[in-house]
Amino acid sequence: MIVGVNGLTDETLRLQEYSPGFEPERFAAHEKFFVEDVRRWTVSHFGVALPIERTAVFGVSAGGELALALGLRHPHLYGAVFSAPPGGGYKPPGVMPSPLPRTYLVAGTQEPFFLENARRWADALRDADADVVMNERAGSHGGAFWREEFPLMVAWAFGR
Repeated sequence: MIVGVNGLTDETLRLQEYSPGFEPERFAAHEKFFVEDVRRWTVSHFGVALPIERTAVFGVSAGGELALALGLRHPHLYGAVFSAPPGGGYKPPGVMPSPLPRTYLVAGTQEPFFLENARRWADALRDADADVVMNERAGSHGGAFWREEFPLMVAWAFGR
């Protein structure tokens, strides 16, 4: 099952919700919404369990930052993080938390800013002994190759 949550169209407000460093109170409220409200709604609405080994958080661009932040801050809830690719507002911490969720990053070869940040995250997570996939694809910052990569992410995390 995939549960999607629409984001704001206003880029400034969206960054404040998705990146912990810009507007901490706004981020904290959005984090609570995802970690508590969305999960509670999913369980009550669909009657499903959300075991860590079958639960991932996914996002693209600024949403990729949110996915990384939620995964690192709540590894007891999210067993996998999918980020296609993370924006540059949220950087890897100097000391990684433990445990770390499995992480799948993808970035386009024609989006150098995002590609560099995805590589930065992949290196930092690998240095902390996390299970990481870093896939570089031909393409620019946009939905076409993100949509193509999503099934590969899901198969990697849950196809066993």
